[in-house]
Amino acid sequence: MKNNIGIEFIERTKYRHLSESDQAKGVEQPPLEQPYTGEGKHIDLPDPKTLDLPDIGLRNAIERRRSHRTFSRQPLTMDELSYLLWCTQGVQRSASKTQSAGGFETLRTIRTVPSAGARHAFLTYLFINHVDGIPSGLYRFVALEHKLVEVDLDDALGKEIGRRCLDQTWMANAGVIFIWVADVYRMAWRYVERGYRYMLYDAGHVCQNLYLVAESIGCGACAIGAYDDDAMNELLNLDGVEQFVVYAATVGKKASTS
Repeated sequence: MKNNIGIEFIERTKYRHLSESDQAKGVEQPPLEQPYTGEGKHIDLPDPKTLDLPDIGLRNAIERRRSHRTFSRQPLTMDELSYLLWCTQGVQRSASKTQSAGGFETLRTIRTVPSAGARHAFLTYLFINHVDGIPSGLYRFVALEHKLVEVDLDDALGKEIGRRCLDQTWMANAGVIFIWVADVYRMAWRYVERGYRYMLYDAGHVCQNLYLVAESIGCGACAIGAYDDDAMNELLNLDGVEQFVVYAATVGKKASTS
């Protein structure tokens, strides 16, 4: 096991091997989120502050948490989808901080999940299958504006995603498939090679919130780590280097047999 790629990754991302970051060099930071050009149709989601959804309590949610791969055809409501997105990538406020070393100001968002240095280096893509009021298809979540942007309204994409996730065909029956994409430079600008570790940590934070929130609204979730990387990146038109799929999960109303 001494010379495998996993051990090499751990070794090469230790602090003693890190190169100087662009932040330390005074390079302007990347945008807090991939810019939304306004070219595709967008859907404004319900304001999270106005949502009136059940609260089963944190302990109950933790005790009930299981992975579910069987779902009913009952759709999620738009309120429920809004809540899931807010709890996994929701922006609570924006802030700035002046760095004492270089004297320059950095911008950050404070969200509902922790992230190394508040970098929040993810894009959230969704294949929506069963959500009231939203046509089936692929969307991107714009966290800063809490809305969805259409990417592709081909309703066959659910089956295609399942196929590219090593033939997990059951995924196509979920109400929503979440796909989190790592936007590398948003993390590497500050943390260089170490940032790859932090993006993996952050993905776990996001998905655990998804599990617990899904339980609170009568849904089940299942994390997906088994997928053909190149095939999934191709599906989302990602280069696989600067941006790549890092994690996925399904959510849907629980079937009576779950």
